[in-house]
Amino acid sequence: MGRLTVLALRAVLVVVLTGTVLVQALMVWTLVSGSDPEDGSLPLTPLRVLTILGLMSAQVTLVCVWRLVTMVRRGTVFSPTAFRYVDVVIGAIVAAALVWFAVTALNAPGQRDDPGVTVIMGGVGLAILGVALIVLVLRTLLAQAVARDAEATAMRAELDEVI
Repeated sequence: MGRLTVLALRAVLVVVLTGTVLVQALMVWTLVSGSDPEDGSLPLTPLRVLTILGLMSAQVTLVCVWRLVTMVRRGTVFSPTAFRYVDVVIGAIVAAALVWFAVTALNAPGQRDDPGVTVIMGGVGLAILGVALIVLVLRTLLAQAVARDAEATAMRAELDEVI
């Protein structure tokens, strides 16, 4: 991965992480200060709590991606340490899907006249779970690459002994 690509990705990660932290801070301030302009159409307090939790899962993913990019830059991504970060990313994506399903359930009673919205929101939750499955497949590819790297290292050592 080129230096410019790494810098661009890190810049995006910093901007997104900063934005999510600011949104979280504003939501926490709204909850703590009691200035929640809840008009009764939607239960905003639970939605804000779920949003804070959803943003936390995104932040965990961003930090893990940062660590993985660092490992790629150093050439150490094909090691067992990378699995820990990938596993955390998978868990954070599943957590985000669960938070989304909770938002869907919270929103569903208001959608009795148009249940299609709830169905679409459920589909979005399934799509989020699909992303977790894609990352799981990529984790399997990483495991295969690590195994091949270890195998190549062992063969190289044997070849060095023969020579």
